[in-house]
Amino acid sequence: MNVSDAQRLKTLEAENTKLKKLLANSMLEIDAMREVLKGK
Repeated sequence: MNVSDAQRLKTLEAENTKLKKLLANSMLEIDAMREVLKGK
């Protein structure tokens, strides 16, 4: 692995972490909405 590959890997890992956080937040919002709708 050369320097360029290592930099690309680091960038992709950071993007992956960001996307995982966005997904987790979206899933929490969906669960909260389901709970609210279930109460009606």
